[in-house]
Amino acid sequence: MGPGLPLAGLTVVEVSSFVAAPLCGLTLNQLGAQVIRIDPIGGAADVQRWPLAPDGTSIYWTGLNKGKRSATIDLRSTQGQDLIQRLIVEGDGIVVTNAAGLSWLGHEQLAEKRPDVITVHLVGRGDGSTGVDYTVNAGVGFPLVTGPSDHAGPINHVLPAWDVCCGLYAALSVVAAVHRRACAGVGARIRLALEDVALATAGNLGLLTEPQVAGTQRQRLGNAIYGQYGQDFTTCDGVRFMVVALTNRHFRDLVEVTGTGAAVSTLADALGVDFATEGDRYRYRDVLSGLFAAWFADHTGDEVVATLSRTTVLFERYRTFAEAATDPKVTANPVFSVLNQPGVGQYLAPGLPVAFDGVHGASTAAPVLGQDTADVLTRQLGLTREDIERLAAAKTIAC
Repeated sequence: MGPGLPLAGLTVVEVSSFVAAPLCGLTLNQLGAQVIRIDPIGGAADVQRWPLAPDGTSIYWTGLNKGKRSATIDLRSTQGQDLIQRLIVEGDGIVVTNAAGLSWLGHEQLAEKRPDVITVHLVGRGDGSTGVDYTVNAGVGFPLVTGPSDHAGPINHVLPAWDVCCGLYAALSVVAAVHRRACAGVGARIRLALEDVALATAGNLGLLTEPQVAGTQRQRLGNAIYGQYGQDFTTCDGVRFMVVALTNRHFRDLVEVTGTGAAVSTLADALGVDFATEGDRYRYRDVLSGLFAAWFADHTGDEVVATLSRTTVLFERYRTFAEAATDPKVTANPVFSVLNQPGVGQYLAPGLPVAFDGVHGASTAAPVLGQDTADVLTRQLGLTREDIERLAAAKTIAC
């Protein structure tokens, strides 16, 4: 959190777990807001989620809670609920949660105490039923167009795409609501469903529109790119590359560098097509790839990088996470800085991907669960040391 960032001075209360809601809080924190994450005593369901550091600390939990303040409060007790409500309404009146069944965190109850309160409630599905990234993804269609063209069953991708999109939509919603409140003096009741984010994205990309208006639907393409030319190739030393030609210039350079100009021209004449159009490049991608593959198979990975780097062709070598972590795109990237995380150790951690005035805000360590409970209640609510001791003795809070 930095004083020069656009949300500096703003306080957000987060009652959450897993990915979408914590990512919303992380994003707001990286934009400058103070984010107070509230967990039940002992931690929420994600406190020990894998992967784990050697001492058992959750790398996942610390990754999504960098820079936040942590308070542990009994969410089931009336006293605990009252403390959380006070943190919201006596602070800046903003709460983000994906917790289900907590009526005392509902917009109506909080608005009775503070009419301009901003509440963001993340749910699984629009009808209020539960859903997580993988179950939502299964019902939208992506797993049935992911994977090799000859594969018969669904393939889930490992990126929790809808959690990520939902978290970023939620952060954007908070910023928009804060702006509206500053202009019009009104609060906001924001409800965001994970499934709606997935469906909206599929619709915006045309995947739901195509069957409605054209009577067709997307097919599995393996590593090809729908409507464009793109394919993966393997070199003689076993290095695999993704190669993409979106424009005529890209395609001409790929043809030239692979020495396939005569063959591509002959093929175009024989088929009566024009490879200057992306549609024809896509339709005949398999035969084109067969021509290009010979050049890749005759060269090493280093030779491919050196040669393609002198062209406009879009390409990248496939890397593991371990390889990416030691690549200059991480080690020399200003988005990343050295972070000493208790329980995890020292590593390069990402800060804010957006640069404000040329600067990426650096990350600070995630808190130890509950480490800020007493300080938050003291600073935000004016509780005394005796108040803190009384609440701790009653097991309403854990410090």
